Amino acid sequence: MLRYDEERLGELLRLLRPAPEAWVRAAQELPYARSTFDEIVARAEADVAFRSALIADLESALMREGYEPDRRIIGELRERLSES
Repeated sequence: MLRYDEERLGELLRLLRPAPEAWVRAAQELPYARSTFDEIVARAEADVAFRSALIADLESALMREGYEPDRRIIGELRERLSES
């Protein structure tokens, strides 16, 4: 196995093309989306009425409660709610 020091690794990394802008943007948005998802799931587990509203009409329930209906969060929530 080859071993590289930090300088050599830096040189190799500089040879790579920059990540696509969409990848960078997605990586920046991920922590917010994950925390929002976790918050909604925790609330749905603790609040039967909120959970029922999510199951009946996910997008409307989220908007009523002040959540931005992000497509990734909605997709994950649909999957999570269908498992229960």
